[in-house]
Amino acid sequence: MSGTSNLPSSKPEVTLSLALSPGPTPVEALKPEERGIRLIQLLLTCAEHASSGNLHRADECLQIISLLASVSGDSMQRLSARFASALAIRLVKRWPGLHKALDLSWIKRSEARVDQAKQLFGRNFPYLGFSYSIIARTLIKAVMGEKVIHLVDLGSGDTNLWIPLLRSFSCSPDGPPHLKVTCMNPNKAVLEKLGSMLGKEAEALDMPFQFNPLNIGLRDLTSDMLKVRSGEALAFISILNLHTVLAEDDRVDAHFGDNNKIHGIKNSKQMSQFLSMIRSVSPKLLLLVEKEADHNLNRLVDRFVEALHYYSAVFDSIDATLGRNMSSGRERLVLEEMFGKEIENIVACEGVEREERHERYERWMMRLGQAGLKPVRIWYDSMEDAKQMVEACGRDGYKIVNEKASLMICWHDRPLYAVSAWTC
Repeated sequence: MSGTSNLPSSKPEVTLSLALSPGPTPVEALKPEERGIRLIQLLLTCAEHASSGNLHRADECLQIISLLASVSGDSMQRLSARFASALAIRLVKRWPGLHKALDLSWIKRSEARVDQAKQLFGRNFPYLGFSYSIIARTLIKAVMGEKVIHLVDLGSGDTNLWIPLLRSFSCSPDGPPHLKVTCMNPNKAVLEKLGSMLGKEAEALDMPFQFNPLNIGLRDLTSDMLKVRSGEALAFISILNLHTVLAEDDRVDAHFGDNNKIHGIKNSKQMSQFLSMIRSVSPKLLLLVEKEADHNLNRLVDRFVEALHYYSAVFDSIDATLGRNMSSGRERLVLEEMFGKEIENIVACEGVEREERHERYERWMMRLGQAGLKPVRIWYDSMEDAKQMVEACGRDGYKIVNEKASLMICWHDRPLYAVSAWTC
């Protein structure tokens, strides 16, 4: 990680090491803590072998991991099962025909549960709720008094963000503004659902409203598609999507090495062009929510270790929130399948296929600053507001911390999401 942070670094309780414990210990004799240590050692050793192409050694590790890990076990066992699956898929990809034949059997089942997983995540965990509240307050303060407001959703399409936003704007002291919403999403069904719901809500609120759906991904967006008009107060909102623009052919980095970095940040032509496009239409705000993790690393082992740190905190928060009772077991499995797909993309994919390229806020500061954007003070006047927000959710373990003009949403001392605002 480049730069420093006032936040304490959060790591798994054990020291990550590539050295396996001396002497074989029967699997059934391992205590939970010993099993957790053994799993981390095996996973990292397997990642090293997978990276170097030593398939035989990687397979040996996976055989032992399969005896220790389980999608229905404790937090470390479940996390290990997801990482082991990702490593196995990476190895199988060396035989494209075999991988494709295996892959097709479960893609549709996974896709069918994405919406369910997102709904469960939003309902049971306050991360997005905190983010949406921060965004709404910051946005309303910035555009107060504007007659025409144009909001651009960069891929979220979440009604849990947009319905409360419409209701907030309808309560403006000078009456509701004319609200335009442009939403882009490669899934046409998401756009149709959002457009229908927002249209009905705006009609009920007696609010002038326009909806401009764009059935595209972020990489295909051009300024002409936005249909920006003179006199509009324009703002962009990106919820856990902007990092996907960083996906590129990593062979360029391998060829040019450090020459392809600017101030220690890996150069991305696609991201530079995208941010230049945003700046060219002079928005009042760019509101950004991203995972606070550094998964945009070339070396597999480096991003494997970073992902292990990050998702161990995520799985711990799932355990603490849902518990281990049978009624929540299915919900937990659906949620962890969603995070498992992210882990798979980080571990098993390379090049443009690897889209889960999360970066820490300090790196986003560099990228956005190089594009001519400046940070904006977030809505709160004191951390007392953030404290009240956490207390209102009624759950222990969550924190909101001020960090260099952003707000970090944390599980205990581990920052998991960064919320920030930017202007030209």
